[in-house]
Formats: sequence, C-alpha cells, structure tokens
Amino acid sequence: MTVIDANRMHEIETRYPEYFHRSFRQRFGGLMILVATLLYSLYAVWFFDLPKLFAEAHWERVGIYLSQWVSYDVQPEFRIEDDGSIDIRYPRFSPLGDNPHPDWLVNNPDGSITVSVSGTSRSVTVSKSETIVTAHDVSVPVEVSSGAPKVVGPVPGWMTVYDDNVLADLGFAGNVSISVDRVKIRKRFIGWANFIFDTQSSFFDKPVGEVVSLIVSGPRIKPDQSNLSLAFDDIWNNSEWQHGDVWTKLFQTIVMAFLGTLLGALTAFPLAFLAARNITPNRLLNQVLKRFFDFLRSVDMLIWALFLTRAFGPGPLAGSGAIFLTETGTLGKLYSEGLENIDNKPREGIKSTGAQTVLVHRYGIMPQIVPVFVSQTLYQWESNVRGATIIGAVGAGGIGLKLWEAMRTNANWENVAYMVILILIVVFIFDTASNALRHRLMGTKAH
Repeated sequence: MTVIDANRMHEIETRYPEYFHRSFRQRFGGLMILVATLLYSLYAVWFFDLPKLFAEAHWERVGIYLSQWVSYDVQPEFRIEDDGSIDIRYPRFSPLGDNPHPDWLVNNPDGSITVSVSGTSRSVTVSKSETIVTAHDVSVPVEVSSGAPKVVGPVPGWMTVYDDNVLADLGFAGNVSISVDRVKIRKRFIGWANFIFDTQSSFFDKPVGEVVSLIVSGPRIKPDQSNLSLAFDDIWNNSEWQHGDVWTKLFQTIVMAFLGTLLGALTAFPLAFLAARNITPNRLLNQVLKRFFDFLRSVDMLIWALFLTRAFGPGPLAGSGAIFLTETGTLGKLYSEGLENIDNKPREGIKSTGAQTVLVHRYGIMPQIVPVFVSQTLYQWESNVRGATIIGAVGAGGIGLKLWEAMRTNANWENVAYMVILILIVVFIFDTASNALRHRLMGTKAH
C-alpha cells in the first residue's frame, strides 16, 4: 500500500485544482438543473391546469375516431307503417348502392325482419309490436305498440332508456335506436367501402374474378371504350374516395414544396455571399442581410400563407410563395454561417495567384460548401413536404386543403385516414431519398 505524505498531497492538489477545488457550480450544477426541471414541471402542471384538462377530456372520442378510420357503417331504417308492414330504407349514397339486398338481413315468415349486427351473438329482430335486441348472451324485448318504447324486464347496462327512444350500444359492431314507429340500426364493417369502384360504376359489387375477366377478355361494357380504360376512369373518378382529386392535390403539395424550396435556395445562395463577413467585408451590408433573413424566417410559414392567400387568392401559388419566403430566410442564414466557417487557406492560396474573385469563389470556396449546402437544402425540402400539407389547410392548395375539408364534415374519417396514409408514405419516401442523397454527397455511410 502506497502512503502519500502531506507534501505529496499538496503537490497533487496544486497540479490538479479542478478536481480538489471545484466551484459551487461544478459541485451542485447537476442537482440545480434537476431541481429547476422539477419546479418548472410543477409550474407547467399548474399553469395549464393539467389535472382538470385530463379529467374533462373526451377520451371516448379517440376510440370513435379510430374505429371510423378503419371501418364503415351501414344504417338501415325500419319504419313500422299503420297497417303493420315494415318499410326498409337506406340513407342516400349508401355504401350498398341504390338497390341493396344484404345477406345479413332476413325476412322471416311471420313478417318480422332479423338483422345480424355481428354474427349470431348480436342481432335485432323487428316486428310491428316489438323489437328484440340480442347481445351479451341476453335477449331484451322492447315493446313499441304503446305511446313510448318500453323495455320488458330489467334494463341491461348496455341499453339506455329515454322518454321516446331506447338506445342499445353493441360496441364496435354498432348500435340500435328504437322508437315507436321506427328502428334505426348502425352496423359496422371493417375496411373501406367502395374504395376501388363506387356504386355508380359498372364494376360495382362484382367479384374480383369477374372484374378481371371483364377487363382482360370480356365484351365491352361501353362500345366506344375498352373495359380497361373504363375501369381506370371509374377508379380515378370514384365519387366517394375521389382518388383523382386526392392524387392531384398530393402532387400539387410535392410540387409546391419543391418549387418553394428551389426558389428559396436560388435566392439565398448569392445573398449568403454578401451576408458572410469573411466574403464581403462590409459590416452594414452583412447586418442588413442577416436581419432580413431573420425577418423572413421569424414570420412562420403559416402566417406567410395567410398573407399570400389574401393577396393572390387560394391555390398552390400562395403556398409556393410562403415556402419561398420562409426558405430564403432559413437557407440564407444557414448558407451565410456555413460560409463564415470555411477554411480560408485554399481561398487565400488561389487569391495569391492573382485570380479573379469569381475564380476564387469557384475553386477556393465552392468545393468546401457545395456538399453542406446541398445537404441542408435537401433536408429543408423534405421538411417542406410536411409543411406544405399544413399551409394547404389555410387555403394554399394541395392535399392539406382536401384533408381539412374531410375533417370538417366530422363524418368522413375513413377519407381522412386514406389521405394521412398517403402523406406518411410520401414523407417516408422523401425522407429516405433525402437521407441517401445527403450521405452520398457528404461521403458518409447511411445507417
């Protein structure tokens, strides 16, 4: 065991004072950051009143919206006429078409109608005097012959009785609303109805094999048009899903992001040379351009879009202009800072040969900055594809406006899901391509 005397200990303390004589910040800095973070978190909880916010939130709507993203419903209505007959009606533009005959609806010999809401475990039998709802291994009769519907026997927890209506909640499968003269059923199906062909198409409700046979070798449905062309037209002009309009708007969003980013990069590039202190030794010009960049990027892209839609009207031009202004500020700042951090030795070497300024920039600066500039520009383009979707919602065109219109109806959530998935796919493709190009330009290996 080595023994260190007092002199040796003093020598070590003198040589390494940062370990033996640490400042207050060094000793307690980590603890202070932890305490400050905790206090700020408590302040945020109090300021936003998070307990009340979470308590009053409508969490049940999350499940409703998610279920509507991945499913659709059919809503037959059974009206009990004065003569005791039952008239079946479907909403306008029903997913089943104009003349539906679903196999889950059965006419019984006694005149009643049985609807299978979810197999045999959840069903509804409608007759002129009563409606029987079967769910959770229980059959509950509801009399409808008197002035108000009346549940016979105990009311189960999944059934709610109102003054003139009885509502039976059957979970994800749907629900049943029972009144004296009508019964309305909401039956839910997994999937997206009529995604390929709508109810007006000649191919609607045909099996896949029959559709393929018609397209490949079947007789022409329309004499002046091939079946393949007709099928494509029916898909592209699908009135429910509007594939043609959605894809056109998606392409507008991509072009809007590309055009705005390209124009912003072309404008910011020469201005960055004037804003860089080591390239243009004019302090006033440097400061004016840098503050100009700050102004352009400090106004959010969404605000620029609002201004430009007022000036030019709604459309992709306003969206491209908003991206152009924002990117001129953002890329101008990035480019100028990149120029100020270059290695001046190549530039000074070329300048010492008496070369012109243009050649000095071309051979002394450009080889250093081009990979960085292209990498930054690609990243901004990738980001602007997402941003173009947001500004589209305020009238700047593209798929963002289409998405906002679908959300405003509060009924077409499957269409919202379709567009969101398309946006995610496009963002993923651009993110992958942008990363590959950036790594290739920078000479690094992509992971």
